[in-house]
Amino acid sequence: MSDLPRATDGPQPLKGLRVLEFSHTIMGPCAGLLLADLGADVVKVEPAPEGDHTRRLPGFAAGFFATFNRNKRSLALDLKHPEGRAAAHRLAARADIVLENYGPGTMRRLGCDWEQLRVVNPRLVYLALKGFLAGPYEHRPALDEVVQFQSGLAYMTGPPGQPLRAGASVIDILGAVFGVTATLAALRERDATGQGQRVCSSLFESAVFLMGSHMAGLAATGEAPPPMPARRGAWGIYDVFRTADGELFIGVTSDRQWVRFTAAFGLAEMAADPRLATNARRTQERPWLLPALQATIGTRPRAEVERLCEESGISWAPVGQPADLFEDPHLLAGEGLLETAISALGGGERVGLPALPLEFGEARRRVTLRRQPPRLGEHGAEVLAEAGFGAAEIAALAASGVTAAAPPAA
Repeated sequence: MSDLPRATDGPQPLKGLRVLEFSHTIMGPCAGLLLADLGADVVKVEPAPEGDHTRRLPGFAAGFFATFNRNKRSLALDLKHPEGRAAAHRLAARADIVLENYGPGTMRRLGCDWEQLRVVNPRLVYLALKGFLAGPYEHRPALDEVVQFQSGLAYMTGPPGQPLRAGASVIDILGAVFGVTATLAALRERDATGQGQRVCSSLFESAVFLMGSHMAGLAATGEAPPPMPARRGAWGIYDVFRTADGELFIGVTSDRQWVRFTAAFGLAEMAADPRLATNARRTQERPWLLPALQATIGTRPRAEVERLCEESGISWAPVGQPADLFEDPHLLAGEGLLETAISALGGGERVGLPALPLEFGEARRRVTLRRQPPRLGEHGAEVLAEAGFGAAEIAALAASGVTAAAPPAA
């Protein structure tokens, strides 16, 4: 796959950093994606000969590889072979960052954990992305869904008695963000000390971090927080409403907004009703207030309700689905989608996938797509050559199966 042509490259604040990524699925690849999108040279070291198993996942996971592996180069390397481990050590000797998200003890068995790689590169920052930080659970394997249940996130998401995982891999992604934060902090510390270090982020502790406000609320009130669908609302109007031809979420979160809302929708009686004069009072009147508003809103076309909310400065949103995002005018206008090849489609088709949600500078520049998600081992020879391997060595590694590469795209 060729690189997507761009008129200009976006900001690359991490340009010059060399990263080796040993990862699969979401958490590790997402951390590598963050670094790569920000300009680091990320080499995805995949197991030879099959590569990252995420390339072959079916169903809802079929888009994982395309989503989290743009702007990277691929080297397929058999770390179970002594020559593969030796090659990885040579690459690590010139790297700034190694990141991995394999199961506990895997990288040690492969000869590439922190203690083994720090010998060849004391300046290395080693990011381990795990299920748990140090403690009784640290040797357990974990998954995003596992820690959503363990932390209470699933309990808080579903209706009472029906715990439910969130509708995206939020903990994998949050753990990756925390891991990159720790990595950049360790690089800053290396500037002062000259020494690298191992840093770690985890799924469980990331999920627990999301529960902090619920824990604090329990401590402050003595009341256990109910699941979100059964929570006692902080605002009187903060719900999904049916219109004549669709659904909208509407949030009226201040008394000034209430004045504008009632004026926009012609609700003079409600505006004058002393029971609804403040948000605190409106929350007490929700049992009759919300059905009354539904009766009014339900007769109007959705476009009209959207216009009235927009014109009066009321928070609102359509009840969207993932498919809607491909054509979202805001994303399309602001370079919020990057035209990315989806290998799972088989023909090299490209679709718009989300860019990093960041802007840089007064020009509000966005990071861009410089490389399509790589084919297996696509950049192996050039990566090895940059590390000082001669042509004969590179050929020998390929001939012995220590390295591998997918055939060129048709």
